[in-house]
Amino acid sequence: MTSTTFLATLRRLAVPLAGAMGLIGCGGEHLGPGSPTAVARAAPEPESGPQVLFGDLHTHTHFSMDAWAVNLPVIGGEGTHPPADACDFARYCSGLDFWSINDHAEGLTPRHWAETRRAVRDCNAVTDPARPDLVTFLGWEWTQVGTEAETHFGHKNVVLRDTADDATPTRPISAPRDEFQASPIPRVARWLLPIVDFAHRDYYPDWEYRYEEVAAVPRCAKGVDVRELPPDCMEVAADPAELFEKLDQWAFPSLVIPHGTSWGLMTPAETEIGRQLTRELHDPVRQNLFEIYSGHGSAEEYRSCREVARDAAGKTACSPPTPAFTPCCWRAGEVVRERCEASGGDDCSELESTARRHFLDAGAAGHTTISGVTPADWRDCGQCRDCPLSAYSHRPTGSAQAALVAASLDGSGRRFRFGFIGSSDTHKARPGNGYKEFARGRMTDAMGKLSGFLGTSEEPVPESRAVVLDEVPLTDRRYVERNGSFYVTGGLVAAIAEGRTRDAIWDALTSRRVYGTSGPRIPLGFELLRGEGPAPMGSELEWNETPRFRVTATGARKQRPGCPAEVKAALSPERLELLCAGECHYPGDERWNIAGIEVVRIRPQRNPAEPREPLIEDPWRSLPCPAASPSCEVHFEDPDYLGQGREVAYYVRALQEETPAIAADPVRCERDERGRCLAAELCGEDAEDPDCLSPVQERAWSSPIFLRPSTP
Repeated sequence: MTSTTFLATLRRLAVPLAGAMGLIGCGGEHLGPGSPTAVARAAPEPESGPQVLFGDLHTHTHFSMDAWAVNLPVIGGEGTHPPADACDFARYCSGLDFWSINDHAEGLTPRHWAETRRAVRDCNAVTDPARPDLVTFLGWEWTQVGTEAETHFGHKNVVLRDTADDATPTRPISAPRDEFQASPIPRVARWLLPIVDFAHRDYYPDWEYRYEEVAAVPRCAKGVDVRELPPDCMEVAADPAELFEKLDQWAFPSLVIPHGTSWGLMTPAETEIGRQLTRELHDPVRQNLFEIYSGHGSAEEYRSCREVARDAAGKTACSPPTPAFTPCCWRAGEVVRERCEASGGDDCSELESTARRHFLDAGAAGHTTISGVTPADWRDCGQCRDCPLSAYSHRPTGSAQAALVAASLDGSGRRFRFGFIGSSDTHKARPGNGYKEFARGRMTDAMGKLSGFLGTSEEPVPESRAVVLDEVPLTDRRYVERNGSFYVTGGLVAAIAEGRTRDAIWDALTSRRVYGTSGPRIPLGFELLRGEGPAPMGSELEWNETPRFRVTATGARKQRPGCPAEVKAALSPERLELLCAGECHYPGDERWNIAGIEVVRIRPQRNPAEPREPLIEDPWRSLPCPAASPSCEVHFEDPDYLGQGREVAYYVRALQEETPAIAADPVRCERDERGRCLAAELCGEDAEDPDCLSPVQERAWSSPIFLRPSTP
């Protein structure tokens, strides 16, 4: 019997045998959506005119397969958090005005999609739809991952306006799902978990059952109109073109929001977001928003730093380090050279060069080419040192600025004219989890016990080894351990709406009257001044005079400890602790100060060959605010606009005074006089500082205003 056959046999026998011995239940106990608490918050008094509403359009519950893994009790997780928990968290813990559920479609069986729709309606049923305390949107995530830059399109959240069965798709639309069947935990470990973690023994067979249930759902036939497909199949779109085609066939109002576009854990090093700027791959009506910030950090900034360089013949090489960036392929060579020299070996330079080549050839699995390396050994490689709160292994060619500057590749003349939002990407059913910087292990997706559970090798091996990417399982390609140190609390989307209703919020989203924050509720205004009244952020205009702008920003209210009385009245002490960790959004009257306003000016490429760096001016203007003041209003103009004869996008950042935040400095380097990282202590390694707090300027990003001269 081969080892593979043995493991397969053990898999079939382990769970039934454990059940027969009374070690675990029969499965299914933790699979439902739950029921929300049936008490609404007091809705604010009606306001006349636009009002700023805060929400989160990126929430996962345990209906997402990876969310189930993140919350494994054996690695310190809290167990299941169903959709009802997300509803209660948004309503009571984070006090949001709106949110959406976005579980990965690749793991949503017909049963789970039906339960998701019911859970969303249950959450909305608690409130008065004419004056809601909370608006809940239905959606899912299309989670595509390519091993190469040319085949990578990334993750996109689909958000639907309506919730009724006859006004929403019968099935969510997934990406090709074969890659998403494997558990991130070794199978043999899953079979033993009910014994190892006896207190949570029922959790693990339910998890196993989930994988079996997903695998049993047949794929829908290709080339058939979505309305003619059976209800019990899994609908798959291979790329954005097919996703948009299927949404067109459903013909229900929807938004498609790219996210994680610069997150290196999921994004090949040479990914270019501009490759998707074609008639087929970009829908400018549905895809009009961009998630600039989440629990993975910021996807804002473009930089010239690259992990991979190419010569004139197209051959890859490891980019040399700069003062602002050290490629991880370069660090791989340093690690091997340091070990070689410490052991008195010969040909250390050759081993160093070979290590860099092995890292590059392995692509997303580069970290697997050297054994015995701890996450801290990589120091701050792959990190943009002058990009505050940037995502893990930030890919600047997938950033928001890279999108705004990009020219279409097919000559269609299309542009990415995105509005900016923030959201959480929580996998713990906690939308709006950035209201306070506390409880890192619960309020972010960090997994404190993961490194020990996976069993990282400590044996030093001086040489690197070649790894064939296609032979490495998807879950093993991701450097999950190191990435876990970079999780921050999530951001928010602010909708400038004419009311609190679903339609008013939807109108703000589709009109790009939105902005994103890194978590705090910072009121921000950005508008073009004109005779007939100001044009708000998100506007797209023909403009033939010097543009003049106004920016207003106010610091977020400082949080009081604990929770409001109405939350304590609605939730039992046990549920308050389970969901909110004992702390809620509880603003006082005092506000944080606004430290300054930065203006970014981007002139889109006329063609893909035009150099990008000179076209992205960040910051183009830095505008001071009154000292020690929570309010700031500034004006500026661009006297050079008309002389350029081209489209220009302007957006602003409002910066708060420094405050401590979780994982704001996730690597915590000891640096030399030139700024090089000599040693690192990653978040999660210091038991005396579990929240890993460091000072940072929290911020808000306006949606751009897009101006272009009239054509003759």
